[in-house]
Amino acid sequence: MTTIKINEHTKTGKAFMAMFEAFFKGVEGIEVVETDNYEQVKEEESIYSPEFVEKVKKAEENIKNGETKTLNPDDVWGSLGLK
Repeated sequence: MTTIKINEHTKTGKAFMAMFEAFFKGVEGIEVVETDNYEQVKEEESIYSPEFVEKVKKAEENIKNGETKTLNPDDVWGSLGLK
């Protein structure tokens, strides 16, 4: 899937939308998806719980900041300080 952002308030954006409607209206596989007030495409509701998403985002941030722990596969419990 490809997303194209078009500002319909500009002359070029209006011309593009007019051309799009003339050539592609009703063509299978092509559709116009409306945006919300924040200029973002409306996404379907996530199948993941908000708590899980937050944990993943925090983990990504920790990795970017170098806040990671290296595990020794031969001594996993020792690497975690649980031995």
